[in-house]
Amino acid sequence: MFERKYFSRVAALAAVAGLAALAPAKAEDTVKVGLILPMTGGQASTGKQIENAIRLYMQQKGDTVAGKKIEIILKDDAAIPDKTKTAAQELIVNDKVNFIGGFGVTPAALAAAPLATQAKIPEVVMAAGTSIITERSPYIVRTSFTLAQSSTIIGDWAVKNGIKKVATLTSDYAPGNDALNFFKEHFTAGGGEVVEEVKTPLANPDFAPFLQRMKDAKPDAIFVFVPAGQGGNFMKQYAERGLDKAGIKVIGPGDVTDDDLLNNMGDAVLGTVTAHIYSAAHPSPMNKDFVAAYKKAFGTRPGFMAVSGYDGIHLIYEALKKTNGDTDGTKLVEAMKGQKWESPRGPISIDPETRDIIQNVYIRKVEKVDGELYNVEFATFEAVKDLGKTKK
Repeated sequence: MFERKYFSRVAALAAVAGLAALAPAKAEDTVKVGLILPMTGGQASTGKQIENAIRLYMQQKGDTVAGKKIEIILKDDAAIPDKTKTAAQELIVNDKVNFIGGFGVTPAALAAAPLATQAKIPEVVMAAGTSIITERSPYIVRTSFTLAQSSTIIGDWAVKNGIKKVATLTSDYAPGNDALNFFKEHFTAGGGEVVEEVKTPLANPDFAPFLQRMKDAKPDAIFVFVPAGQGGNFMKQYAERGLDKAGIKVIGPGDVTDDDLLNNMGDAVLGTVTAHIYSAAHPSPMNKDFVAAYKKAFGTRPGFMAVSGYDGIHLIYEALKKTNGDTDGTKLVEAMKGQKWESPRGPISIDPETRDIIQNVYIRKVEKVDGELYNVEFATFEAVKDLGKTKK
């Protein structure tokens, strides 16, 4: 079995590597963007938000840039890495795309990395949040976030705001490990204590038995990381097990209170404090316009995945402007490095050294605003780099 997998991988890479020699010339007037997103399965809300935001951006800005028409080709990988790899190969070899983008979870982004390298085309990561991702290919650029950016900050905040004992519940894969490790490092360095530590399956987790362990440990708070889309189920079971009534707070990076699902979580989520890169309640004029346009187009508020997709397609447009429509992958990545702009989330830029995003991180508390639940920002940490890399 190992040999079959090895040789199929080699064959896939060889097919991509031979693309330049074997493929006919691309149409000069079209730039193809291959989107690989989880449109079904547990991370479907991630895929839908990113696709919606990209289509909204193109409605607002037009589908032509630097004299080239932008064509989006969407493939659903259901956040399954084998499907991601197949989709990336098909997009590169058969559809002859100039970019691949999306990637709802870290294993998906990593599965596509060697193909982006072999084909020498940019891989724009619009969701996955593990620090190592951009190190896996010189063609990867990220417009989402890293767990290190937010988990370090919530760790520092918690210990400075009277939270002494914490139980942790994190999804058992790379981003969950990043969230846990960076939180623990900062929380314990400030004198905090982790009294219980639980890792849950990524696929279809049942949080109830773990939450009972958390309740029995009697912490001041639970630090939670679950991927976007699972927060609603977590909060439902948190309330059913009576942890809110027991006075056990929820803290963490902002995935658990994604705006896309927050309004359906019920009053048990009130008071949850998270550190994150975006809230639909962010008070800037640009964000108010973005939220209004998104709601009008899709009937729901945007979450942080939507803004990451919005900025992802913006980066693609700006790179093409800078190269005057030249679709050479190396030139496009160089054009992306150092880009700066105002996003609905606030000021952001692409670190020219790491190709990762630099952005504000906000401390937010779930409150009711005009009868709806929102992550209301009350503190800002400006221009945060990926701390997972700065420590290496």
